[in-house]
Amino acid sequence: MKNVIVGLIVAMFFLGCSENVKVDVEQKTVVGSSLETLKLNDQFEKPQTLSADTKKVIFAFSKDMGHMSNEFFDKQDASYLAKHSAVFVADVSGAPSLIRSMFIMPGLKDFKHTVLVIEDKNAAASYRIDEHKEALMILDVNNFIIENISYVSSEEELAKAL
Repeated sequence: MKNVIVGLIVAMFFLGCSENVKVDVEQKTVVGSSLETLKLNDQFEKPQTLSADTKKVIFAFSKDMGHMSNEFFDKQDASYLAKHSAVFVADVSGAPSLIRSMFIMPGLKDFKHTVLVIEDKNAAASYRIDEHKEALMILDVNNFIIENISYVSSEEELAKAL
């Protein structure tokens, strides 16, 4: 009986942590807009920005696309993203903060590639295009300016896009 009560309390806690509040934000992923101000922490909580040499920014907004991307990059050598002038960004803002801190962030630290992390729902909303959130969004960038936006959903398509 005690275990059932504890289980219910834990379940209610997690349900309370997952709120779906829609906030209007300025869309930052528009052809012609600049990503010069993009500043996110990596999986080690170290602040990162794009360099003028960055040519591709890859966003994963869903759990499935994040896992697929990390599996793909983990099969490559550690400098794969740098060799392709690419940056990988994972949106973890949808997960409850307890899950992020206990499971997701420690798990990301195991990867040899750099993962920039979006933890804020408003920040994620400003980069995400909802109708394509179940695919990877790849931004072709020239001197911080978005020149093209494409979407892929498999390792083969990701490799080809890079």
